[in-house]
Amino acid sequence: MGPLTSSTVDGVLRRSAARTPGRTALVFADRTWTYAGLDAAVTRAAARLLALGAARGDRIAAYGRNSDAYLIGFLACARAGLVHVPVNHALRGEELLYLLDQSGSTVVLADPALRSAVDAVREAAGVEQVVELRDTPASLLAAASEGPVPELDAEVADTDLVQLLYTSGTTSRPKGAMMTHRALVHEYLSCVAGLDLRADDAPLHAMPLYHSAQMHVFLMPWLAVGAVNTLVEAPDPADLLRRIEAGRHGAFFAAPTLWVAMANHADFGGQDLTSLRKAYYGASVMPGPVLDRLRGALPDLGFYNCFGQSEIGPLATVLRPEEHAARPSSAGRAALFVELRVVDDAGRDVAPGEPGEVVYRSPQLCEGYWDKPQETEEAFRGGWFHSGDLVRADAEGYIEVVDRIKDVINTGGVLVASREVEDVLFAHPAVAEAAVVGVPDDRWIEAVTAFVVPAAGAATEGLEEALIAHVRERSAPFKVPKEVRLVADLPRNASGKILKRELRDS
Repeated sequence: MGPLTSSTVDGVLRRSAARTPGRTALVFADRTWTYAGLDAAVTRAAARLLALGAARGDRIAAYGRNSDAYLIGFLACARAGLVHVPVNHALRGEELLYLLDQSGSTVVLADPALRSAVDAVREAAGVEQVVELRDTPASLLAAASEGPVPELDAEVADTDLVQLLYTSGTTSRPKGAMMTHRALVHEYLSCVAGLDLRADDAPLHAMPLYHSAQMHVFLMPWLAVGAVNTLVEAPDPADLLRRIEAGRHGAFFAAPTLWVAMANHADFGGQDLTSLRKAYYGASVMPGPVLDRLRGALPDLGFYNCFGQSEIGPLATVLRPEEHAARPSSAGRAALFVELRVVDDAGRDVAPGEPGEVVYRSPQLCEGYWDKPQETEEAFRGGWFHSGDLVRADAEGYIEVVDRIKDVINTGGVLVASREVEDVLFAHPAVAEAAVVGVPDDRWIEAVTAFVVPAAGAATEGLEEALIAHVRERSAPFKVPKEVRLVADLPRNASGKILKRELRDS
């Protein structure tokens, strides 16, 4: 336990367990956990981690797919005073080694099926112990599932670090945002208030828990309000549609790419999805035709656009259902505990409607980047956190995301926001997905280049030229792509963000 006034991440669960001990907290596969049972499991798992010799502030990496064990491992780290380091389970080799080494993780919690990837880099990373998360007699889940609930000898304050949230790394090496208990608990309150999270929502969770959105915008806040949470290991469109109907789930979050796959699936029209009342999306643009199809089929479904980044927990702004009609391209207004400004390169406020960088002040913010003092100083210059996002804000504080600043294209000395070109391409019926980048060019500095995934059934012969003509008819000449490349898919990270650095290098 920590100071009497501390509010820790694991305390969120403890309070819910005290209020509704017998209520179902979590359903995963064939296992169901009550709030009291889950809270006891977290304490047992915390004791197991401390028995390994882990000390306050040690980093513990988590390398697994969604499971009850993964959630228990995170909360056990929080309760034991350890720092949880979520790692993308798709990483292998040098990328995995970088995160383990850069974070200084001494213990890795790993799914048995992924252990060989950890063992391959273990010595180079300095990992001392590997603990399997589930499916084996010596796993963390096995230790958490039964036996007496011990008294922990662990002092934890809400100012302590609880997690290193590594940035998406879409433009450079990932950086570990240092999150405190205090920051995440404030962020949970922002989510509860801004996203209308209720105990009777019956949410379904499918996006990866190692990503901050699913864990900290949805699962943890819904545990805070006492909801019955259903967790699936991996998102499959057909399975999710079936689950929503069978489980009468009322709320669901997905990256736009998953919403697209579900809305376009052959089973979409045949499933009863009328239990859904709240639909959440974020990380990238939701195509207008997909929103229209979902609204047409489910007129009572309310959409929430969630915008932010790992460094702020990650929720920064919300566009609520009643605001979508008037502002379909907006990312909403600042969340409860977030203060934002839109500034120019000199840090001065820009006029409403003018583009600038959105900067934040908030108790949700990270303490900086792990072992990266120069990057930390640069990000927090002038007393505000600099997001790297180029936005416009209207007089009422609603922001519209223009682009990542690093994704703005300098073509012939003129700056082009890649998102503006992407929006035009999305309006063409033959386009399923599009990403626009600046490719180095001797003449233009950067040549506007579009990567397009054709829509299912679309004719591709001559499509490149047709799309260039489509943009030319609707945009200024300098925004017209010099080249369109048709691709089968776009490289993305787990949160659905397109990895534009890979496109530039291709």
